[in-house]
Amino acid sequence: MTLAPAQPLAQPLAPAARIAADTPAWRHAGFALFLAGFSSFALIYCVQPLLPTFAAHFGRTPATASLALSLTTGALAVAIVATGAHAENLPRKAVMLASMLAAAVLNLAAAAAPDWQSLLIARALEGLALGGVPAVAMAWLAEEIEPRDLGRAMGLYIAGTAFGAMMGRVGMGVLTEFADWRVAMAGLGALCLAAAIGFAWLLPAARPRAAAPRTSHLALWARHLANPALRRAYATGFCLTSVFVTVFNYATFRLAAAPYSLGQTALSLIFLAFGFGIVSATVAGRLADRLGRRPLLIAAFVTILAGLAATLAAALWAIFAGIGLITTGFFIGHAVASGSVGAEAEGAKGHASALYLLFYYAGSALTGSAGGWLWAAGGWPAVAALCAAAALGGIALAATGARRG
Repeated sequence: MTLAPAQPLAQPLAPAARIAADTPAWRHAGFALFLAGFSSFALIYCVQPLLPTFAAHFGRTPATASLALSLTTGALAVAIVATGAHAENLPRKAVMLASMLAAAVLNLAAAAAPDWQSLLIARALEGLALGGVPAVAMAWLAEEIEPRDLGRAMGLYIAGTAFGAMMGRVGMGVLTEFADWRVAMAGLGALCLAAAIGFAWLLPAARPRAAAPRTSHLALWARHLANPALRRAYATGFCLTSVFVTVFNYATFRLAAAPYSLGQTALSLIFLAFGFGIVSATVAGRLADRLGRRPLLIAAFVTILAGLAATLAAALWAIFAGIGLITTGFFIGHAVASGSVGAEAEGAKGHASALYLLFYYAGSALTGSAGGWLWAAGGWPAVAALCAAAALGGIALAATGARRG
């Protein structure tokens, strides 16, 4: 590919009405995207509470066991870039539906994997399949929702991802207390197949779009990376997920060991903290539309730092409270940062969303795995220090942004 001058990509053919808040189409779209967020994030993160189980079952170290998640998010990061680029001329609804169906089937395959290597292959393929959901969903919202309601709509979508991430993790934890982990993963795969059917039925038809001109993808990505506001959003996504995934990856190992020695059901209860995320993401989207993004992002990272400090205490209640604060801060930050991408990108919104999610999942894959080495070397204080460094980086990024941006 050559660096040809970037041109605007697909735009609506006619000024057809966008979807406004509190209309029937809004409700259908909101629930459909909620299902997409639920399904994709439940499938991505369902293995997180199972990492100690995988380590014991397959005889792996915590750092190696974390590959069951890191390979998925790493493959997802790569797939998102490709899908975000090539989906500009494809029906967005069809792309998302195909991704949801394929990922659910691959989760069934992971449940039946005969050995560790097969499980990792299935999980990596699942990440590739899911590449057609996040960036395409963000682009769909940016193109179909009234601009004044975009923050609220993005908050609803992020709330769906929070609910999916919570139920995937909690469901796995509870089910594996009474049944084999394979049964739990297969059950989730079947549930997500049903969610895909509901998504196909509910999502409204998109406005007609002109065919995208043949334009260099590299040029479009370069144009977005030259935008300071987008660069800050991308780096913010990296910092957010670096903290969030690392905390939950190794909190399970910490709480499964002495002196806590929590069982699988009790461990899964820490993921109920995602309930805070469901609420905070929705509220954050509305507040960002009214107050601007900068103060909310700073507040999000300060909340994360307060939560990290609380997790350093020995008391179990303090650890759970700290995880709740971290979750709240993460989803506020994610709702605001992801919403800013659609608002700041000038055309080629699929490319812009893909870059955000590339950085987002790169933080999950890279820092999430690196945390395993720090866990082995220095325990929880070392993991918390890594996460605090990422949160401080997020504050620095927000502080350099535009006052209303």
